[in-house]
Amino acid sequence: MKLGARAKLALIAAIFAAPIVASYLAYYYGHAKPTANHGELLLPPLQASDAAFRRPDGRAFSLAELRGRWVLVAQDGGDCAKRCIEKLVAMRQVRLALGRDAERVARVLLVEGDRAPDAARLAAFPGMQVAAGPKGSGLDARAAGDLDHVYLVDPNGNVMMRWRSTDDPKGMLLDLQRLLRASQIG
Repeated sequence: MKLGARAKLALIAAIFAAPIVASYLAYYYGHAKPTANHGELLLPPLQASDAAFRRPDGRAFSLAELRGRWVLVAQDGGDCAKRCIEKLVAMRQVRLALGRDAERVARVLLVEGDRAPDAARLAAFPGMQVAAGPKGSGLDARAAGDLDHVYLVDPNGNVMMRWRSTDDPKGMLLDLQRLLRASQIG
């Protein structure tokens, strides 16, 4: 079968045009896969507050004390009701599930107001650092008073990620495992 000159030219043009048409179709009609992270990446990252908090025993506390470590931070009221306990349980379980990397991650509960949670409630969370500050203080002005999320502070003091406290903690675990595996700091 013999192809004419015009047919050959059309075939060559189709070969070169095919990738352009395919990229156009993929861009406008293809469905992109969701991102690999389960939490919300904060862009640009927030700078962790240098506010002075107080521990239940009256000593001063600052997030700067934990520089060099990854820090999971929950914010809640002094009564530490059911939602607060659920956040603390998730943070504890995720940290324990990290295995040998667990020591790279610290946990902090920032309490709004002067009233610290009952020590008996917090007994189930050894290693949890608790600090109270004035109402409206917290990680950053944009994150202050956000009781619905658990935040992640990187070893340089940047608040870089958050997870909804009602989400499955497995997503938080997978994100932390990926970050710790890739991180050269903390």
